[in-house]
Amino acid sequence: MNQIEALLSRAQLSDEATMQLAKEKGFAVRTPRKITPYNFLRLSLEESLCSQPSYNDMAARLNTSTGICASRQAFCKRVNDGSVAFMQAVLGLIMKTKTAPSEGSCAYGRILVQDSTVIRLPKRLYGDFSGVSNAHSTLCNARLQVTYDLLSGEFESFSIDTYSKNDSTAAPELELRSTDLVLRDRGYLSADEIQRHIDAGADCIYRHKHNTIYKDPQTGKPIDLLAKLRRHGTLDMDVRLSNGTVCRLVAAPVNEETANLRRRKLKKEQNGHAPSKNLLELASWTLLLTTIDCNKATFKQLLDLYGLRWRIEIIFKAWKSNMNFAQIHNVSKKQLLVLLTARLTMAVAFTHFLYRPLCKNMRTGFAREASLMKTIRYFARNPEQIGKAIRMLHGEESDNGLLAALVRYCAYDKRKRPCHNEEVERIVFGKTTLS
Repeated sequence: MNQIEALLSRAQLSDEATMQLAKEKGFAVRTPRKITPYNFLRLSLEESLCSQPSYNDMAARLNTSTGICASRQAFCKRVNDGSVAFMQAVLGLIMKTKTAPSEGSCAYGRILVQDSTVIRLPKRLYGDFSGVSNAHSTLCNARLQVTYDLLSGEFESFSIDTYSKNDSTAAPELELRSTDLVLRDRGYLSADEIQRHIDAGADCIYRHKHNTIYKDPQTGKPIDLLAKLRRHGTLDMDVRLSNGTVCRLVAAPVNEETANLRRRKLKKEQNGHAPSKNLLELASWTLLLTTIDCNKATFKQLLDLYGLRWRIEIIFKAWKSNMNFAQIHNVSKKQLLVLLTARLTMAVAFTHFLYRPLCKNMRTGFAREASLMKTIRYFARNPEQIGKAIRMLHGEESDNGLLAALVRYCAYDKRKRPCHNEEVERIVFGKTTLS
């Protein structure tokens, strides 16, 4: 059993199961003579770890592993709408294959972090995915939306969208539950989204967005935000938004170094235009909008919770640095969707089947913390260890020194600064747990 077969076995995706799924999604009508759905899936996942996978490489690997001779043209013909639906269904099944439940108790069932990252595509796909175009150049991009649950350490949803579908457009598509806390950046912020959270019984925390108008809940008159900040220094008050929604606005000053960093970023983002004086002055405060009541969380607790949102940025960095998400060669639209879905499937498998159980084993046996970045890097560069590690971490095979090697190469360096997992325990399950 090779590394990918061990992964598929963990997700209970046998030859028979994948054949049934392929028939349901229109990828197969009858059992193929050469390229079965199982082999197509296995080879797609294997080759997704390469920077530029090709049909020729898949055909060669099929011949090497099974002795079956199939042409690259045969693989090309298999990439169609049915194969895209099949690969997406496999991704969904692997996402639903849960590992151990999160330890500790929390007021929330899920703490969701949602964000998007932009992936550069070949120009031939501009008509399908849009991008940026001017008189001198044309850039084609796709936008990858990701939702991650900080409590379970597992992914909740993905979507591969056109570049023109921005975060505010994607925001209403997030399915909310009454026990959710949602952490998103200001690109997702709208008055309607905050109201949607209130209607669902969920909570959210956002950073203040420039030009947002706040009104007094009693009088309905606009609030001069800067005047109040200059007068009081800090704020913790209810405000009314443009659609009538009432939520909580909190603010506190930051040190001068942080304020100056923000001002430099604002000037850089204005593309040569000078930001307004008010905008530059507001950089001296951190402002948060939330539905969490003042007797449940202080400003410091809200800021700590919102700081956990940075986890999604680390995930994107790990993918682009180690799993070739930033490298897309000259593929067709359907080939692109198969490739990206295969890479997402491997990313989910690395996180659910390897990283999460590794965290538990490493902490119990060695009092060390596993690094997500190092773990993904290790298995992306040493794929022959995937199968052994899955079987060992899930108690299906003896250790034989593999765990000690994983500690050596996948653990955080010893340092005083707490890692992400320790921060989650402190902020969510520790003394600052919301009640």
